Amino acid sequence: MNEASKLTIWVQAARPHTLPAAFVPVLVGSVIAAQHQQLNWAATLMALLCAFLIQIGTNFANDYFDFKNGADTDQRLGFRRATASGQVTQNQMLTATILTMSIAFFCGLYLVWHAGWVVLAIGILCIICGILYTGGPFPFGYNGLGDVFVFLFFGIVAVMTTYYVNALEWSIASFWASLAVGALSTNILVVNNLRDVNQDRPAGKNTLGVLFGEHVLRWEYLLMLVIALAIPPHFYFRLGYNALVLIPLVTLPLAGMLIKQIWNAPKAKLNVTLERTAQYMTLFCILFSIGILWG
Repeated sequence: MNEASKLTIWVQAARPHTLPAAFVPVLVGSVIAAQHQQLNWAATLMALLCAFLIQIGTNFANDYFDFKNGADTDQRLGFRRATASGQVTQNQMLTATILTMSIAFFCGLYLVWHAGWVVLAIGILCIICGILYTGGPFPFGYNGLGDVFVFLFFGIVAVMTTYYVNALEWSIASFWASLAVGALSTNILVVNNLRDVNQDRPAGKNTLGVLFGEHVLRWEYLLMLVIALAIPPHFYFRLGYNALVLIPLVTLPLAGMLIKQIWNAPKAKLNVTLERTAQYMTLFCILFSIGILWG
């Protein structure tokens, strides 16, 4: 195998289609800081680097533990996993997980120096929970808590901490914005779990779809969209932003198309829906950021 092929395998293992969940919270948190005239470019860029590294490290950990726990099989409908397909050994994936998380930790020390010890505690918690999502004695993703984990860490924690490392204080606006980000990030997981429910059940991966049925996931997807779409009006009516902050509402037709796919598309087609969900989150939050910055 040549070096280009090896690089392609690792890029695919990093799951680039999930990386908007790392980029978007930093974007929104830093834009609110900029709107408050407290943007710190060095802190923002370092927060973005750490977010990408923790996301990739979590993906590597999921690849390793899902194979180890028997959740990744030949019947898998989702994107091919490096460990399960034999392209990467278990030890190599475990080493990649440890290395990526370690680099994230050491990069994060700049933010600790800049913003204080609270950032160290948050960073360590993010790394530990990223591993415990599918690993450890009580993996969140195997016990119906994956959705809570994503909403909390890829929404509230990520957006509010990004604001904090810029402004060195907490913000109510960043909290409300984080709910939209967390909801749209959660929908990426919802599509993943809906697609994989038939493979997760025999593997003992008790997602909400396994525990309560596929329709619960479909209603959850709709609820998360409603939450996200309710946040721009909250900024307009309650936080005093002008009408530009309502720009994300132009994505309503796209949201309707995604809901239709969630209700009607066969599971084999949900990989496309997953990618579209990540793209929708990116578009929504870019428009939201524009509205915040100018609103």
